[in-house]
Amino acid sequence: MYKFFVKENQVKNNIIEILGEDVNHIKNVLRLQVDEKIEVCNLDTAKTYITKIIEIETNKILVEMLEKCSKTTESRISLHIFQGLPKQEKMEQIIQKATEIGVSDITPLKMERCVVKLDEKTAEKKVARWQKIAEVAAKQSKRDKIPTVHSCISLKKVYEKLEKCDIVIVAYEEEREISIKQVLKAVDVKEKKNIAVLVGPEGGIAKEEIDFLKTLPNEKTVTLGRRILRTETAPLVLASVIMYEFDEME
Repeated sequence: MYKFFVKENQVKNNIIEILGEDVNHIKNVLRLQVDEKIEVCNLDTAKTYITKIIEIETNKILVEMLEKCSKTTESRISLHIFQGLPKQEKMEQIIQKATEIGVSDITPLKMERCVVKLDEKTAEKKVARWQKIAEVAAKQSKRDKIPTVHSCISLKKVYEKLEKCDIVIVAYEEEREISIKQVLKAVDVKEKKNIAVLVGPEGGIAKEEIDFLKTLPNEKTVTLGRRILRTETAPLVLASVIMYEFDEME
């Protein structure tokens, strides 16, 4: 069953109004008809409903709520990715796959070894495109929320965000002793549900940046094993391992 997202103001009693690009997608791409069922999630409440199409118009589609879905597809933890801005289309891959895995949000970082430099106009267009990729991936994976893709900011400006997390896991290729397994074993997920992972760009994290991050009281620098992972691989491995460890716990 296909899934779509709406805002609270599109919900009127038991009728939901679908607008925008989704209208064309339902009508002309999926070619759905009246009486066919779709899932609709209210982004403001994170509630998902099984609905039935009752009217197809030029600029909107009306659906009727049939039942509320009792289970959520969202994780019991909030997982945040802070990613050193990579080259080419790698950020798009990270956003798409991280959304499927279940992360809460993604923040691109300007770091010392980043090759890509975004001016304000380019950055605005990039973030809009990245947010759309997150939305499409959320629909495909039947999430109950669309992860937010934040604007690209410097490492120093992200300090306050990191400080608010219960734990910040930094993947660093020069770390030899502390593994991700050791760190996660020591985490009490009942107390620490707000987890951040930070990964550098292609050239890795500079020594000065690691020293800066180590001033965070909640920071844990880890190795991801004997092999060096690509910048687009590392955050997905970290996110997958964390979700495996904590997501299904009750």
